[in-house]
Amino acid sequence: MTEKIGVLGKKASQRTDVERVVVTPLPTVYGQFRAYGYVDHERGDEHVALVHGDPGAEGVLTRLHSECLTGDAFGSRHCECGDQLASALAAVAAAGSGVVVYLRGHEGRGIGLLAKLRAMALQAEGLDTVEANIALGLPVDARDYGAAARVLADLEVRSVRLMSNNPQKREALVRHGIRVAEQVPLLIPPCESNITYLRTKRERMDHHLPHLDAVAHLS
Repeated sequence: MTEKIGVLGKKASQRTDVERVVVTPLPTVYGQFRAYGYVDHERGDEHVALVHGDPGAEGVLTRLHSECLTGDAFGSRHCECGDQLASALAAVAAAGSGVVVYLRGHEGRGIGLLAKLRAMALQAEGLDTVEANIALGLPVDARDYGAAARVLADLEVRSVRLMSNNPQKREALVRHGIRVAEQVPLLIPPCESNITYLRTKRERMDHHLPHLDAVAHLS
């Protein structure tokens, strides 16, 4: 996969609902990446695909990462999102190639930052993450992965090894025409602050989290 580095003009990139607008080198603590910037004209969201090496088209090690300000930037232990992002970037760098698609507009499984904080406040009072969203009159998971599939298609990725514990991500990519050759677990050791949240994701949202069986002692 080759492309020009820089801002893409009208001749270089034909506008679609999800349009690539820039490519730039991005050195990170995990290794050298290229950042592809996209705008979703339909939803107004901006997304970034971090590409390491030459992923090719088939069986590309891939992470679709939903934006999580509290976890990704603030190091929140309420969830495992920040650790998952770090682990995915490290895994792609260790493999020599791969893609991490960072999806904006997915905060709080699609309900937004302030609504997520309100849901967290309800969880502190005893509700689980599913009950909290419902109590606020909000969907349990409002995320859409159509833009992620179009980003991968733009990168000429046809099939992926998907780093995720969430079966909905796999199903969504398949619906949008991206083959999932393998679902690679991305298991983060739980702590007392997130064990209830993780157990709810396993028991009520069908996330594949078998490592939780080994930490029954956590409250």
